[in-house]
Amino acid sequence: MMRTPEGLQLIVHGMERVRVALWTQTDPHLRAQVHALPAPLKRDDETVEALMRNLQSLVQRALAMLPEIPPEIRGSILSTNDPVQLAYFLGSILNLGVEQEQQMLEADFVDDLLQIAYARMAREIEIMELRSKIATEAQSEMSKAQRDYVLRQQMKAIQKELGEDEEDGERAEADMLRERLGEIDLPDDIRKEAERDLRRLERLPQAAPDYNVIRTYLEVVLELPWKKSSEDKLDLGEARRILNEDHYGLEEIKERVLEFLAVVKLRRDSKSPILCFVGPPGVGKTSLGMSIARALGRQFERLSLGGVRDEAELRGHRRTYIGAMPGRIIQSLRRAGVNNPVMMLDEIDKLGNDYRGDPAAALLEILDPQQNSTFRDHYLDLPFDLSKVLFIATANQLGPIPAPLRDRMEIITLAGYSDQEKLHIARQYLVPRQTRENGLEEGQLEITDDALMLIAARYTREAGVRQLERTVGRVARKGALKIAQGEADHLRVDAGDVKELLGAPRFYPEEARKDMPTGVATGMAWTEAGGQLLFIEATLLPGSSGLTLTGQLGEVMQESARAARSYLWSHAAEFGIDPQMFKNYGMHVHVPAGAIPKDGPSAGVAITSAFTSLMTGRRVRNDTSMTGEITLAGLVFPVGGVKEKVLAAHRAGIRRVVLPARNEPDTEDIPEDVRRELEFVYASRISEALEQTLEKLVAQPPPPAAPQTDEGRAQPKATEQEAIRARSK
Repeated sequence: MMRTPEGLQLIVHGMERVRVALWTQTDPHLRAQVHALPAPLKRDDETVEALMRNLQSLVQRALAMLPEIPPEIRGSILSTNDPVQLAYFLGSILNLGVEQEQQMLEADFVDDLLQIAYARMAREIEIMELRSKIATEAQSEMSKAQRDYVLRQQMKAIQKELGEDEEDGERAEADMLRERLGEIDLPDDIRKEAERDLRRLERLPQAAPDYNVIRTYLEVVLELPWKKSSEDKLDLGEARRILNEDHYGLEEIKERVLEFLAVVKLRRDSKSPILCFVGPPGVGKTSLGMSIARALGRQFERLSLGGVRDEAELRGHRRTYIGAMPGRIIQSLRRAGVNNPVMMLDEIDKLGNDYRGDPAAALLEILDPQQNSTFRDHYLDLPFDLSKVLFIATANQLGPIPAPLRDRMEIITLAGYSDQEKLHIARQYLVPRQTRENGLEEGQLEITDDALMLIAARYTREAGVRQLERTVGRVARKGALKIAQGEADHLRVDAGDVKELLGAPRFYPEEARKDMPTGVATGMAWTEAGGQLLFIEATLLPGSSGLTLTGQLGEVMQESARAARSYLWSHAAEFGIDPQMFKNYGMHVHVPAGAIPKDGPSAGVAITSAFTSLMTGRRVRNDTSMTGEITLAGLVFPVGGVKEKVLAAHRAGIRRVVLPARNEPDTEDIPEDVRRELEFVYASRISEALEQTLEKLVAQPPPPAAPQTDEGRAQPKATEQEAIRARSK
């Protein structure tokens, strides 16, 4: 045992080989019953002798390439005549790995043992010879480079004395760049800067540090589309056909693209709009950008901004840095080859920022039509006109996008799809595409409408159709398997076959509650994946006071609950509530699905309805859902996400929706088939909303608790019947 700076080193000498028969102990140390194994045997003395000599020859070659090995160790190795001892010794110093070491240990014959050692030793010698060769070549290359440098300097001195130009290679490269510069149509100021850098390049030797920097910079300048534009397709009918062919619905966006085309047709120098598509995942934001490019006849470039934290990713690095390159905007234009592509800034709401700068701030100039005509990339350091680029940004939500950046974009919201829209999309786009992608012929896969509706409702939970397409793809692969095995020549899937193909349903959609006790109201919430129902449950706590909130409610939602309680307390007489109940009873509000955080002001009407139901004994109507922000003055303010919320309520079986009066125009975005099946009620005050959400009195609320005594005990002050009569007056 030796002590080293790294710790203790222990050298163990093996006495004999054993095979474990039974482990008898593992803690605190290993203990086992073992059987001793005999020493390895020789199959053939001549074979062992031949292998031994070959192995000793390899050892001598290895020692010749390792002069740093001490003489005593060298002599000990060469004097070893026992083949088993030599093989085990080499196994201990060679990097065999656990598997080969175990093979050596388990070898029962000497020739097998020597074969393993010989193969590994031969490989080690090949590696050592290769390393030596690489080192020799590297040294030779270094010497050659030094020699070439000296000769080059001497040649330049001779050429200078003779009055000759620089060497042919440099002159040819510079001439090629000058020829390209003469052929390309550049703005005057850009040409002036390029010629100045080209003259600098011609004066520099190729070995100069700045030579490659300037050459690369000039190549970037010459490859950019300064004045090269693609011709727009101005056939409005064809553009409409392409947009309708690629996407179902989305009429607002299609109309906006056609408006832009009409303006370009009437005025060729018009600036491109800057659009921002906001919506949940899978509704077609990115693919819509590709369709717009196809309808316009333009190149399409996509920049994924998710996780980008460095401003230089967009603006580029200054040329003073080693390895500098243009930003992603200029690189995309270089790839596109035209200065008017459709450029999609994907996931703009996922931008980050750190000590290297804020990419969102850099986008302020890029997306400003008044400034981007003279955009300066840090690497390029020349003004480039971005005003002809049609920028389309995509985001899942507007919240993370800074307000100044939102102000520069035209926001277009893509809400989630209704069940009928998903059915049309699946039938028209998803099933045919998955049929082709899974090797099936047209007509070999047929999925009925009932099956598609079941898949959308029970096997996916999303506002878009991305997961729906994956699930349809699973069905298509099942069909491809059956057809490939010869079990069928086509596959027809109806609702009864879905469970057999896809297994048990993954989701059970939220349904309206049929039995609504007092104190329970049905609200509606908006999420990134669409809308959903939100049940508000409230109960009274005798002998306590105050408000208890559970269900992971955010600060804004907690304030809505406090505002609802305060409003009802101050207007108790108006709703037939005994004010003493607020003193003698505490309130507990719970929103189920406590693992999911919830926030926002839109639950105000639902919370107020639950409180009023609890205090008056009037149940909330089980066919009604509601949304709206409330104030202490009794007003109902508008909220967002109306389409998504109403679609979620419709899916759950709700047939009556209470909305803020100022949200009435938002119902025009709801599909016609959904509007026909729903009754919309609008309220501008809380009293109007409660009149629509509560049933007639069918039960009495509990009596108010008696005031607390000094000892903290509740003493009854009136009977239950007296309390009810008092409230009825």
